[in-house]
Amino acid sequence: MKLDWMGEYREVVEALVHYCNIYAAAYKKERMNFQGIRFSYAQIQVLEYLLENEEKQQNMSTIANRLGIIRSNFTKIVSRLVEKGLLEKSYMPGSRKAMLIKVTDTGRALYEAYSKNILDRHFSRMFAKLEEIPREFYPLISDALYDALHGSGYPREWK
Repeated sequence: MKLDWMGEYREVVEALVHYCNIYAAAYKKERMNFQGIRFSYAQIQVLEYLLENEEKQQNMSTIANRLGIIRSNFTKIVSRLVEKGLLEKSYMPGSRKAMLIKVTDTGRALYEAYSKNILDRHFSRMFAKLEEIPREFYPLISDALYDALHGSGYPREWK
């Protein structure tokens, strides 16, 4: 059966499906290791967004939405990262509910080692291909990927 509905985009859709399936299979598995600390892609992404949040000062719901995960999963991942010594949690002054989450020095060192590795092993080739596309088209590529999720029921609040 020929899949005509994808038309000229079949190659892009196939690459996206392939990437998503491989990534989904590895997302929660703690296969990476830094100084005896095992971690997953899900965990490193939360760590990454919390590091970025030091400047952005977004609330935890916003960060979870940007990552495309539900708040309860975000909270579980944060708790796991605290157990591993990669994050510290404390209450905001004068509040019993609002939490401050800070990346520890170990968390920063882990992320620095991870980011060098992930750039070299995974993203450098993709970035080289993107350099062949004029920068003004990057928002269109990003929008196309987000729009592919439109019918999935996942929120797009971060856009």
